[in-house]
Order: sequence, then structure tokens, then C-alpha cells
Amino acid sequence: MANLEVTRAKRLDQKVVELFPMLSRAFAAKLIAEGKIRVNDEVEVKPGYKLRTADTVTVEYSPAEEVSVPEIELEILYEDDNCIVINKPVGVLSHSKGAYNPEATVATWLRSRLHGLAGERGGIVHRLDRATSGVMICAKNPEALSWLQKQFSQRRVKKTYNAVIRGKLSPEAAVIDMPIERNPKAPATFRVGLQGKHAITKYDALEVGNNYSLVKLQPETGRTHQLRVHLAHLGHPIIGDTFYQGEPAERLYLHAVSLEVTLPTSHERKVFETSLPAVFRQKVKL
Repeated sequence: MANLEVTRAKRLDQKVVELFPMLSRAFAAKLIAEGKIRVNDEVEVKPGYKLRTADTVTVEYSPAEEVSVPEIELEILYEDDNCIVINKPVGVLSHSKGAYNPEATVATWLRSRLHGLAGERGGIVHRLDRATSGVMICAKNPEALSWLQKQFSQRRVKKTYNAVIRGKLSPEAAVIDMPIERNPKAPATFRVGLQGKHAITKYDALEVGNNYSLVKLQPETGRTHQLRVHLAHLGHPIIGDTFYQGEPAERLYLHAVSLEVTLPTSHERKVFETSLPAVFRQKVKL
């Protein structure tokens, strides 16, 4: 149990997260709905309840009640005082999805390196899907986070992926310029749609086999599931992407092979690269 006196007006769920930075707003709302939060000794069940100065918030929660988050090892490609670049393995989340999650993520691995950043997304500049592997840059402090996120939002970061798809693209090199919107029939997925957000992907066929092709993908925009949606719309979904009608496989055949970015410390433009997993080329030869 913890008590906190309010020093300035704020939403109740925000104040709970302030007291327990490892929790998400969604998990704080869950605690509130369960009646585990009291304001001035009265149970409050509305996450958006507006606190007043001098209110006392009591939280009936202890992090020790939760299963401890396991430690993981991630391959470091580069590190300085402001940022760190890793090779994210397939199967690891970039950060927790919302409610308290005892699963190890890139964000939980980062915590011991952070200064002035907290929460479930602390240090996360951009996200790779759980099923996607490859180069990922993270920030260690608020200044570096702002510096890097600004580059992503202004499209000054160059991202290159490799993917294995079914069949052969025609033409073998082109630019896909198709807007992407959430699919109302399956809200967890996206689709190409006229009401969607602007999305551009450059592609080049690197290797073409009898049944599969290895392609290079360079997204100019950063829409959720952009590469997966664009390729599926062309009728060549990524192998292993069963979310978008892809052929079932032991993994999603999508890997972030390189990332070009300007570093916050030296302001030097750098390209970070990882090797393509051997199974990608092995699949193309089948």
C-alpha cells in the first residue's frame, strides 16, 4: 500500500502511474475499477477523476505481488551515453501492450540504462513488431528520445528491411503508394483504403526462387503494419504473416537489416546493419 499527497491537479490514473512508473495507464485504470484506489479514504472507481491539491491518494498495490520480469540478453550493435542500438530477436516485444505484463521486453531490458525516463515505453524511440527482428535504436534520456523521435516523425531516418514473400513481384522494383486504414471488420489489423493515411514503400527483388522471393523494402512512412499490408494487398504476403493471409511458417520472414540515423551525441550520420538470418535465403531456395 502507498499514500501520495497531490500537489497539483491531475487525473487519478495519471497520479497512480506517477507513484508506480512501471505501470501503464491501462493497468492503473484496472486497479481503480477494482476499488483498490482511495481518494481521501473514499474508494474512487473513475480513472478520469480530477484530483485537487491536497487530496490524498491511497493505492492498495504492491509490485512484489507481481511475478518478477525475467532478464534477457540482447545483442548490442552500438552504445554511447545517449542511445543504444540493438539487434532485436524475433519473439521479443518492443514494450508491454498495456496492462501490467511480467514478460521481458526491450523496454524492461533498457530500464537499468535509463536516466529521466520511466514507464512501459521508457526509452523506446520506434517499435518493431514482436515477430519482426533486426536493428532498433533506443534512447537513454529525454533529450535523446526527443532528438531521435523527431527524426522519425520528419522522415529523416532511412529504414531498410528484407522479407521473403510467396511468388514473384512484377515489376521487380517499384514504389507502392497506397493509403492504409484500420480494418473495421478486424480492428487489430489494417488494410489499404481510400480513407487511410498516406503510406509509401519502395521495394526491390533481390533473389527470385521457384516459389519464393527475397525482397528489399524501404518504407518512406511509418504506418502500423505498413510493409505487411502493402505486400498482402499486392497478393504477395510475407511468409509467416498469417495476420495478412501469409503462408504459415516458423517465424515472420521480415527483418530490419539496416537503420540510418543521425546520433544525438556526435550529430554524426551513421548506418547500423545486421546480418540477414540464414533461414531467409534457405527459404528462397525451396
